[in-house]
Amino acid sequence: MLEPRAFLASLFDAAVRAADPVEGIRAHLPQKPKGRTVVVGAGKGAAQMAQALETLWDEELSGVVVTRYGYGCETENIEIIEAAHPVPDAAGLAASGRLVETIADLTEDDLVIALICGGGSALLPAPPQGMTLEDEIAINQVLLASGAPIAAMNIVRKHLSTIKGGRLAASTRARVVSLIVSDIPGDNPAHVASGPTIPDDSTRHDALAVIRQYKLSLPQAALDHLHSKRADAPLSDDVVFANHSHHMIASAAISLEAAAAAARTENIEAAILSDSIEGEARDVALVHAAIAREIAERNRPFTKPALLLSGGETTVTLRSSGGRGGRNGEFALAMALAIDGHDIEVLAADTDGIDGSESNAGAFCDGATVRRLRAANLDPQKMLDDNDSYSAFAAIDDLFVTGPSGTNVNDFRAILIR
Repeated sequence: MLEPRAFLASLFDAAVRAADPVEGIRAHLPQKPKGRTVVVGAGKGAAQMAQALETLWDEELSGVVVTRYGYGCETENIEIIEAAHPVPDAAGLAASGRLVETIADLTEDDLVIALICGGGSALLPAPPQGMTLEDEIAINQVLLASGAPIAAMNIVRKHLSTIKGGRLAASTRARVVSLIVSDIPGDNPAHVASGPTIPDDSTRHDALAVIRQYKLSLPQAALDHLHSKRADAPLSDDVVFANHSHHMIASAAISLEAAAAAARTENIEAAILSDSIEGEARDVALVHAAIAREIAERNRPFTKPALLLSGGETTVTLRSSGGRGGRNGEFALAMALAIDGHDIEVLAADTDGIDGSESNAGAFCDGATVRRLRAANLDPQKMLDDNDSYSAFAAIDDLFVTGPSGTNVNDFRAILIR
C-alpha cells in the first residue's frame, strides 16, 4: 500500500475527480432552444462548470457566473466575475444584479442554463429594500458563527434576499434548466446556494423559527423584513416554475463511492458511514474516533485494516474570536485528541480545496499528533477550545493544501485503521 497519508490523499483526489463537472454536464445537456441560450451561475466551482459547458455546447451561448476570488478560469463566451466568500462583498452585490439583468429580457423561446454549486449563498448578496449590504454581511457572519446546520442557515438567507429562494429563475420568462453540484447533506437542490433557481416550501415564519432556535442576533432591518409579507418567497407549485427542471450532476454520495472503489484497488475495504453527516465538528469527531478505536482494539464492527469514509457538512460554534481554521481542521484536532496513542491515520478536508477562510483544504492527524503538538510547546486542547486548528496543524506541518479543486461536494473524511 502507499504511504498512509499519500493513500488518504489519493482517495481525496478520487472523490474530487468523481465530482468533475464535465461528465455530469455531458449527461444532462438540455434540449437546444428555438432562441438564445444564456448561462448564469454561482458557486466556488461555477467557473469550471461554465468552462465545461462551453466545451460541450456546440451552439452559440453567452452569460455570466460568479465565483470566489482566485477560483476563476479561462472561458470564451461566459463572463466570470469573482467575489468574496464566505463573507459577501460589493463585487458579489454587483454580480447578483448582473445575473438578474442577463436573463430579464429573455422570452419563452430562450433557454437559461443555471450552473449552481456550493458557496453561492455568500457570492450572491442581494438585500431587499430596507436592508443594506452591511446588513447582509452581518447576517452571514452571525450565521457562520451560530453552529446552525446549512439547511437552517439557508432558510434564513433565502427570505432575506431578492435573488435566492427561486427568485432568480422567477425573474425570466425563459425555460430554466439548473445543473447542480450538491454540497448539502441530503442533496436537497433548493438548499444548494440557497436555491436561486429552485424554490421550496419553507416560509418566512420558518426563518423566524430558526432565528429563535439558535438565538441569532440579526440587524433590526432583517427582523422587520421577515415580519412583513415582502419576505415571502415563491413556492414550489408557483406556475412560473412550470417548465423549469433541474439535475444533480455531482454529490457527496457519488464521490464517496469513488473513494471506496479506489481504496479497494489497494486491498483496503472501505465502509461509508454516511454522506450527509451534520453537527458540531468536534462532536462528530468523537463519534468517528469511538468507531475507529473499537476497530483498532477489538476488530469490530470491521476487521483491520479498515477504512472509514464519511461526508456531509459539519458546523463550528465559535467560542473564540481569535482562532483560525475551518470545520475540517476542527474535526481533525478533536479527532487527534480522541485517538491519541492509536495506530490510526486521518484526513479531513473540504472538496472545494478551502476549509473555512484559510488557504488549506483541511488537515491530517494520527495517533501521534498530540505528542507532536506538545513537543512544539502547544496545548492541543486549548487550541481546540479556541477554535485555532489552523495554527495547530500549521505548526507541525500537517495542513492539507490542494488549491481550488473546481468542484464542491462538501466534507471528505477518511480514517485508516491499520
